[in-house]
Amino acid sequence: MPTSFQQRIQARAVAGLWRLLSHASPRQLWTLSQSLTAILQPFLKRECAVTRLNLEVVYPEMPEDEQALLARDSLRHSTATMLELGFAWQGNEDKVAASIIEVHGERLLEEARQSGQGAIVLAPHFGNWEVLNFWLSRNFDFTAMYEPPKLEPLDPIIRAGRERCGASLVPTNSRGVAALLKALKRGQAVGILPDQEPGWGSGVFAPFFGRPAYTATLLPKLVARTNARVVTGVAQRLPGRGYALHFLAADERVYSEDEATSCAGVNASVEAAIALEPAQYQWEYKRFSKTPEEECGDPDFRRNRLYSSRNMKLARRHR
Repeated sequence: MPTSFQQRIQARAVAGLWRLLSHASPRQLWTLSQSLTAILQPFLKRECAVTRLNLEVVYPEMPEDEQALLARDSLRHSTATMLELGFAWQGNEDKVAASIIEVHGERLLEEARQSGQGAIVLAPHFGNWEVLNFWLSRNFDFTAMYEPPKLEPLDPIIRAGRERCGASLVPTNSRGVAALLKALKRGQAVGILPDQEPGWGSGVFAPFFGRPAYTATLLPKLVARTNARVVTGVAQRLPGRGYALHFLAADERVYSEDEATSCAGVNASVEAAIALEPAQYQWEYKRFSKTPEEECGDPDFRRNRLYSSRNMKLARRHR
């Protein structure tokens, strides 16, 4: 579909904002995010409602006032991530590298590389995953899947930002999977997003904070074909200072030959990363959209939907 005039204008505005923000420091961007969050919150009704519903599910024992505080802090971190995109993609490389002031667990990646079997980095939507991509592509032969943005004119800008330190981006299809397999067989590192809900037929239900979540089976397939080691990686924001990278050994179940068991290990690995600081996870994503009842063809499956209109309305009242 041809790009519309409106899309081109929107893309230019976004690209211009990224260029402007690329010159700011993490401290300045964090300060700006605090002010901007207060302004944007009344207009982010869907995001706020989804966040509250997700937090009610994953932290049922948490008092309501604490959930509200966590939801607010989560939105602040999400705003900071959006502001930091220009910095991560277009900021001076030495300055971006200098903003990474701590790296924990790097030996796990080194051990995986030395084994010759490759490393799969599970990179959940926590902190600033673009800073994680920056560091990985500077320090390893790194391949990651990439889906073009809805605003097509932004595609070359985003691609250039993610590839500027040597990362290789591959499409989210069978050709991309083949490229990941080849990279792993060369003993290299690949990155996959473990917490996005796949399309029907590309996943299985596995527990995520005790609730069934439709989880991609890409990782168990890659492990089965390559015997690669699996590591969870996140870039935790240190407000006003920079970032701390954490590489954590994945839950041992990820190596199971049973896909459901392996996916349970994937979700447990994501949970362990979130535990570093729950406010830095992107809770506004509808992680529990699909349900086992829908997969089974239950005509009443909508009754069990977390993000029903009724639940969303109730969540908006408790912002």
